[in-house]
Amino acid sequence: MNILLTGGTGFIGSRFVKRLVAEGHHVYVLTRFPKQHQDTEYVSYISYNYSMNRLPFIHAVVNLAGESLFGYWSEKKKADVVSSRIQTTEKLIAIMMHMETKPEVFISGSAIGYYGVSNDKIFTEATKEASDDFLATVTSQWENVAHTAEDFGIRTVYARFGVVLDENEGALPQMARPIKLFAGGKIGSGEQWISWIHIDDCVEMLLFALQEKAIKGPLNVTAPYPRRNADFTKVLGQTLHRPTFLSAPTAMLKIMLGEMHQLITEGQYVYPKKAEENHFTFTYPHLEEALQQIYQ
Repeated sequence: MNILLTGGTGFIGSRFVKRLVAEGHHVYVLTRFPKQHQDTEYVSYISYNYSMNRLPFIHAVVNLAGESLFGYWSEKKKADVVSSRIQTTEKLIAIMMHMETKPEVFISGSAIGYYGVSNDKIFTEATKEASDDFLATVTSQWENVAHTAEDFGIRTVYARFGVVLDENEGALPQMARPIKLFAGGKIGSGEQWISWIHIDDCVEMLLFALQEKAIKGPLNVTAPYPRRNADFTKVLGQTLHRPTFLSAPTAMLKIMLGEMHQLITEGQYVYPKKAEENHFTFTYPHLEEALQQIYQ
C-alpha cells in the first residue's frame, strides 16, 4: 500500500513507519521540515506544500501529529495543543477531498482523555458522550473534524491512545526516573487508573486497524488490563529492583504542574473492547510482562 502519514518522525509515528516498511508498504511522511530527513526506498518525506497530484494512488491516510501534552498548561500551551491537532486534521481532510480516487481508510489519532476521569467507571468504545474537561474537549473536537472523511465514503478510525510504554520515550521514562533514584512511589491517592499499552502492541493495533475493514469509529488503543497508579508503581519498582515507599501529594503536584496535573493525578479505566471483538492478539496484555520486556 501507499500510505500518507503525519507525525511520522514522532514517538509512535516513527515506530509505525518502520513497521509499515517491514510489511513492504511505501510511506509518504508529511512534515514541515522534509529536508531534515533522508528519503529511502520505501519512505519519502514531503512538505505540506507538495503537489499531491504527483503522488501515486494513496490507499490510506494516517494522522499521528500533535503538540505534546507534557509541559505546564499555560493558555498558549493549551492553544497549541488544540491548533496542532485541528489544523493538521483539517489539512488532511482538504487533501483527501481533492483526491480523485479516495483512500480506503483514514486513521486519525485521538486519546482516551475523551472519556474524562473516573476511579470506578469502565469505558469502552460504546461510551458515546465525551466529558467536559480540557482533554475531553480537545479530543472531541479533533474527532469531529476527522469525522468529515466519512462523508467521502472513507472508512474512518479514531485511535484513542492510552499511556504508551517505551523505555526511552513517552511517559514511562518520567515515571521511572524517581524510582531509579530511590525516590519513587504512588502519586496522590494511588487509586487513579492507568490505561496503558506496550509500544509494540500499539503499533500492531494501528496496523491491524489499517488492514481490518470491520474496524471503524473509535478504537481504544490500550491493553486489556489497566492498573491503578499505586499498583502500577509497585510493579515498576519491582521490575527496576527499587523501593516505592514514597509518595507525591496531589496538592503539591497541582501547584507544580497546574492543570496538567490531571494527566498523572487522575485517570480512567479504558477497555479495548473493539480490538477484543475483532480478535486482535496482544503480545503484552499484562503489565508485568510488558515492563519485563522493556527493561530486559
